[in-house]
Amino acid sequence: MLNICRSAARLSRTVESVRGMASITVREALNTAMDEELARDEKVILMGEEVGAYDGAYKISKGLHAKYGDERVQDTPITEYGFAGIAVGAAFAGMRPIVEFMTWNFAMQAIDHIVNSAGKTAYMAGGTIGVPIVFRGANGAAAGVAAQHSQCFAAWYSSVPGLKVVAPWDATDARGLLKAAVRDPNPVVILENEILYGESFEVDDAVLDKDFTLPIGKADVVVEGSDVTLVSFGKCVGYCVKAAEQLAADGISAEVINLRTIRPLDRDTILESVSKTHRLVTVEEGWPQSGVGSEILAAVVESDAFDQLDAPPERITGVDIPMPYAKSLEEMSLPQIADVVDAVHRVTARTL
Repeated sequence: MLNICRSAARLSRTVESVRGMASITVREALNTAMDEELARDEKVILMGEEVGAYDGAYKISKGLHAKYGDERVQDTPITEYGFAGIAVGAAFAGMRPIVEFMTWNFAMQAIDHIVNSAGKTAYMAGGTIGVPIVFRGANGAAAGVAAQHSQCFAAWYSSVPGLKVVAPWDATDARGLLKAAVRDPNPVVILENEILYGESFEVDDAVLDKDFTLPIGKADVVVEGSDVTLVSFGKCVGYCVKAAEQLAADGISAEVINLRTIRPLDRDTILESVSKTHRLVTVEEGWPQSGVGSEILAAVVESDAFDQLDAPPERITGVDIPMPYAKSLEEMSLPQIADVVDAVHRVTARTL
């Protein structure tokens, strides 16, 4: 497998230059997806703090300002409420803005525009006003950034009618979901993860095609199994995959579902899997109360799949506290691979 250099000098590569390679980083996947969509449709613009001349706080937009100029890639003042409102107005007028938040924690300043202006307008206007806008940026815990930079907003935004909410895990997710979001006529929230930006994933030529998209609202069965269903999204999907490898050594066959989309939730794929494995564990970094896992468990127990359960389902979540700064406490506050393995051993040892 080719080793992808992660230096800043090579982040601006086009899709053509990586075609045929075995892997690309999530950062490259997002960068090339935006590059292609900016080239495809002149109505697509990128806005946010430092997305232009500085090439983005995480270098996701590297090379785009130099290529498309000030009108298409726009640096904004440090005012999330301000530039989110400008972008929503641009969407009302027929543009297709991509709004980058340096972190979704900072987007709390703009939540009025995301929820009230973007999320509700199409309904309130009887479909006469479109809101084709993408809000994207780093979500959840990074490393050593403490409570005000580490919140997972999946449960928050997935509770809002009018918004679509996606959470990519690998490079395939990043390219396919971002490109689908830009082309969608509705507001889409993309919850990325800073730690994943530098991770490399294998892709094939189909993923690198300029028109590659993934369907919003459809989950992906990453690992097939027969003894327990693991459901997760974003960074925790990788934990579930590694846990499944460890569990296989113990003779337990775990099926891993990558949600990809939090709203609309792909209940059919989840229920079909639970009906096959008869056990369920959900994994997320967010807090336990009113979480994504809670919604998944509710969907299962309210359906015919409830009668298929052979053990009580379990949720693995972040600890119900603000994120500590200390590394040791931070690790204890977030789901770990060992937590997934332990939960699976519990549910496979129990029966209803």
